[in-house]
Amino acid sequence: VQLQASGGGSVQPGGSLRPSCAASGFTFDDYAIGWFRQAPGKEREGVGCISMSGDSTTYEDSVKGRFTISRDNARNTAYLQMNSLKPDDTAVYYCARGYFSDYSVGVYNAFDAWGQGTQVTVSS
Repeated sequence: VQLQASGGGSVQPGGSLRPSCAASGFTFDDYAIGWFRQAPGKEREGVGCISMSGDSTTYEDSVKGRFTISRDNARNTAYLQMNSLKPDDTAVYYCARGYFSDYSVGVYNAFDAWGQGTQVTVSS
């Protein structure tokens, strides 16, 4: 069971990135996929979540309107489209599997299969 986030990078404020989350070793569409981030010296926080089918998404207020989560169940891959990036978005971004209901009530430790994460740096 593995999820691997990739596709981060360094961009200037206002720029865009689209990390992806590749899954292996389990039935991808049996699980929601959550995106999380951790900045240096800060606790891990949620970014958003997409349901098993992709019909439902939810986002934290800090990224709402700028970030979009999608998934391609045929490719066992989820995506995090990040637009209008700000320096405060600088963090290591992780994806994990779980249940939409758990994410909705903030039970992030119910998610598993955390990968190594991908670094996103927003700086001028």
